[in-house]
Amino acid sequence: MTTRTFPSEFLFGAATAAYQIEGAAFEDGRTASIWDHFSRIPGAVINGDNGDVATDHYHRYREDVALMKELGLQTYRFSTSWSRVRPDGGPVNQKGIDFYSRLVDELLGAGVLPWLTLHHWDMPQALEEKGGWTSRDTVDRFVEYALAVHDALGDRVTKWTTHNEPWCSSFLSYTGGEHAPGHRSVREGLLASHHLLLSHGLAVRELRARDESLEFGITLNLTNGEPVDPSDPADQDAARRVDGQFNRWFLDPIFRGEYPADIVEDIRAVDAEAVDAFEAAVQDGDLEIASTPLDFLGVNYYHGEFVTGHVPANPAPVGEAPSAWPKRSPFPAMDGVHWAERGYKRTTMNWEVDFAGLTNLLNRVWADYAKAVEVPLYVTENGAAYDDVLVDGEVVDTERVEFVRGHVAAVLDAIEAGTDVRGYFYWSLLDNYEWAWGYEKRFGIVHVDYDTQVRTVKASGKEYARIIAARSVADTAAAPAGASVLS
Repeated sequence: MTTRTFPSEFLFGAATAAYQIEGAAFEDGRTASIWDHFSRIPGAVINGDNGDVATDHYHRYREDVALMKELGLQTYRFSTSWSRVRPDGGPVNQKGIDFYSRLVDELLGAGVLPWLTLHHWDMPQALEEKGGWTSRDTVDRFVEYALAVHDALGDRVTKWTTHNEPWCSSFLSYTGGEHAPGHRSVREGLLASHHLLLSHGLAVRELRARDESLEFGITLNLTNGEPVDPSDPADQDAARRVDGQFNRWFLDPIFRGEYPADIVEDIRAVDAEAVDAFEAAVQDGDLEIASTPLDFLGVNYYHGEFVTGHVPANPAPVGEAPSAWPKRSPFPAMDGVHWAERGYKRTTMNWEVDFAGLTNLLNRVWADYAKAVEVPLYVTENGAAYDDVLVDGEVVDTERVEFVRGHVAAVLDAIEAGTDVRGYFYWSLLDNYEWAWGYEKRFGIVHVDYDTQVRTVKASGKEYARIIAARSVADTAAAPAGASVLS
């Protein structure tokens, strides 16, 4: 079997998020985030699960960093908790910031590069009660928080991500209702999306003014909007609307300083008052700030979207959490768009497994947006949930082993096609709290027994460690390629 080698500067890592792993929800001065509040609303989260304990990383971070070293991770993407650093959006909590200082020192001591994300959805509940991301005041509060984290960690952390997946923090949270704060308003989703982008640009400007040697970026969850029949105008339009409301709504302001005009008009046709409020909120100079140059772009990829403008004979299974909390489509203008089944293997989240989809997405983002301004890409999340079982001290997660191999190879396919991709982070290092799914879904390459907190490296973790050590993957002629298709 022949192998292909990654560039010497390519980084292999894994990712987590504060609320999903830390626990210690109300220790050492931390106060409630929107997820502490939302998870306590009856029906909002499966089984009423919350992140009060999660995987107890707050107390077990040294053990977890030792696992990273054992796996050979070169970098670790983690998030700081706004509610721990500036509880209720107020003054800095020294005990909270000290935890992250200890974590960074532990990572550096283990030879693991710290990659810090400032906002992975856990806004202080006190700020949400003042309007949250629908309020322009939150932009200033976020910049204050970012500067406070930099005051403590800027001497040791060189890679800074402002927001993780602003689509989720805006449309999935304020329009779709599935994520905290659980609202169902087109107007609020639009306002939140703009204020997230504005806060990103302002934070980058302020942080870069302090230290130009640091690298700043944002992480977007992106997808491929693919029509069932590329020659059918209705299917083409369905794919355009998915791409526009998921990808271009954030890529266009960041790289081009404008919102996609076609999508603005699509939404206006559905809710003109919401668009009026959104346009009034976009002040002179805002888009110039939102398009502040990046040092890198994080791309999160889990699956594609196979869509049609007709009712399909083979509808795709639903992928949202089956919680009792009322929801609506997070896409403001998606009437008449349907998802179809195309026979690919699926994870237990009902997400398609499509290796080539990652290659295609990276090549598209590079060609259409990042290449012209020489902004390198990193795959900052890519992972899968399966029904893992611990037997005799082992987890043989064969499907995830295939998932990791196939997607790592897909990244190398993009690199060999000329796309500047400089790193891959598997999601997630640990099994953890999966938002509205609670503890029902396991994404980790390390199994966590939630009763004992015992960690066990899965077969996928061992395979990822082997790939990292070899810095190579099997040739695509021998390894899984394209889609993972049901036999």
